[in-house]
Amino acid sequence: MKRSYWCMRLLLMASCLWLAACAQMAPHETQADHRVGSLRFLGEQRIALNQPFRGTVIGGLSGIDYDAATDTWVAQSDDRSEISPARFYVLRLQYDLAGFHRLAVEDVRFFRQPDGSLYPGKSDWPGRAGDIPDLESIRIDPRDASIWYASEGSRPHGMSPFVRRADRNGNFLAHFPVGGMFDVHPGQRLGSRNNLSFEGISFSSDGRDLWLGMEGPLYQDGAPASLEQGAPVRISRYGRDGLLLAQYAYMLDAIRFAPGGRYADNGLSEILAVDDRRLLALERSGVQGSDGVFKFHIRLYEMDVSQASDIGRIPSLETATDVTPAAKRLVLDFDTLGIDKVDNLEGVAWGPKLANGHDSLVFISDNNFQPSQVTQVLAFEVLPP
Repeated sequence: MKRSYWCMRLLLMASCLWLAACAQMAPHETQADHRVGSLRFLGEQRIALNQPFRGTVIGGLSGIDYDAATDTWVAQSDDRSEISPARFYVLRLQYDLAGFHRLAVEDVRFFRQPDGSLYPGKSDWPGRAGDIPDLESIRIDPRDASIWYASEGSRPHGMSPFVRRADRNGNFLAHFPVGGMFDVHPGQRLGSRNNLSFEGISFSSDGRDLWLGMEGPLYQDGAPASLEQGAPVRISRYGRDGLLLAQYAYMLDAIRFAPGGRYADNGLSEILAVDDRRLLALERSGVQGSDGVFKFHIRLYEMDVSQASDIGRIPSLETATDVTPAAKRLVLDFDTLGIDKVDNLEGVAWGPKLANGHDSLVFISDNNFQPSQVTQVLAFEVLPP
């Protein structure tokens, strides 16, 4: 009788503590939410150019995510099955408050199409059926640990961007319906531009919904960012059944530096949910020098959609009026980081908690398999506001 009494007391005390903790949370805040003030650089690791691994060439790593269950990371390549078949790597990272100590590549797994075949490259299509891949983002499902990945499609081949789900070995599980708004229409100024479509995906902080971010504007939403002005990109929130719950405009910065060569751009290269209304937005600008080599200027923003207009029913932002875009706050301008090189950062993910209880963030760069670029992984401590 006495044992039962004390067990009941302990259960009651635990329940009260849990309720008190919940009461201290901000409205709509969940235990998976994050708080971002600024970032403190912990360190960098690199993977050598064209490093071979189990019959593949490592490079083009344009997305990353963390698997807490195994303390490993997944990073997919945007290689269009030209150097090695569409794939993702399993990495192990060791970092802490004292620095970034080690990066190891542990495995490679190939993505497969619905019929079980590997994705074709341009050189063997249309002899081999299927979609030419351009995989730009990867996430681990917080519910079942399956892999979600996004492709930009290929406008020259009439292939629309897509989001798909795979098991941990890369085998196809499902196609995620995103609606016809993003479909390519060759010969028409409508839908997704080539190489400017699905660049970022993120699960909501509670794992119920999926966020999808465009790299650049749809044709009907106006011109891409220029030296004179920025450009709107669509940030969409879906239920797991593919129902569009809301859609917002996020305004890219104008291109900050004029190219010495022929090309410069600025686009959204990844998104990552912070809480129910805020996401991190990674803006990546590539500026070609007179020598033909690109230099990259990266900015990390926190966007807030709380006061933004829902544009899901607006077919064209170019002609729309009274649209309020998402608010944005600069978290880090990587030009101020003070390291010898910041390359083409295209992936960002939450990592494990640090010893002081703070979040960690990890970024990864796509080296485009170019000798003038590097595959770098950067680790940061997240300092709360």
